Amino acid sequence: MTAVLSGYRYTGAAFVAALMAFAFAPSSAQATSPAPRRVVSINLCTDQMAMLMAAPGQLKSVSSLATEKGTSVMIDEAARYPLNHGQAEEVFLMHPDLVLAGTYTAKATVALLKELGFHVETFKPASSFNDVRENLTRLGVLLRREGRAAELVAELDNGLAELAVRKVPRKNAVFYYANSYTSGSGTLADAIVKAAGLANLGDALGFKGMTRLPLELLIFADPDLIIEGDSQYGAPALAKENFAHPAFRAMAERVVPIPDKYTICGGPFTLEASRILQRAALKQGAVDR
Repeated sequence: MTAVLSGYRYTGAAFVAALMAFAFAPSSAQATSPAPRRVVSINLCTDQMAMLMAAPGQLKSVSSLATEKGTSVMIDEAARYPLNHGQAEEVFLMHPDLVLAGTYTAKATVALLKELGFHVETFKPASSFNDVRENLTRLGVLLRREGRAAELVAELDNGLAELAVRKVPRKNAVFYYANSYTSGSGTLADAIVKAAGLANLGDALGFKGMTRLPLELLIFADPDLIIEGDSQYGAPALAKENFAHPAFRAMAERVVPIPDKYTICGGPFTLEASRILQRAALKQGAVDR
């Protein structure tokens, strides 16, 4: 594919990269305005992107979720920042010049902060690695850290390329969560499985997004690998009873534990989930032979 953009000729991947840079290029007003100096993040995923990207002293606070071992990849980094709980009152007192939020969290806080005149930018959850690239690129523009954003995108692309060159046995995998949920097409989980070189059983069954996968159908589908997270419950819960069923236990050797922190948010660190899955597929393939 060859295209011309503003008098320049681009081919293939170069055209896609140029188009993304053009789409997220700052306006003339943005280009002349100073970089934000008091950035507050109130969402787990923007927390981690901002910690990866912000200049020293630029990021002033991250959400308390960033310090939780089960959900955050960057708990050590998060411990260096004042924490917030997504409340408008505490964010107001920090006097931020940029607030980073998610599209589905703290909606009341976001609405109130906007009414008060604060600059709030919301980011949708990544459902593909292209979404991850776009979110990183957009945040780089907002923070005036375009160079660092490009480094993170390159890290992501290099990791995907390394996964792609490995010859993986033709196998399928399925995410299996509490309450018998799974991930079909259009999800970050689906992208993780496919980046590992495997087929997503949820997609093969025609599921889109998060949906229920009854245990009977899981057993009938006979997956090669079953991906289980590490969500913890303080007491026995009906939500986890599918994992205690004898039929599921009979497939225990197929279970691949992948920490939830690698699958919740999109970033270069998400590739660790694909690496874990790919290693399990290669190991299983060696046993099969």
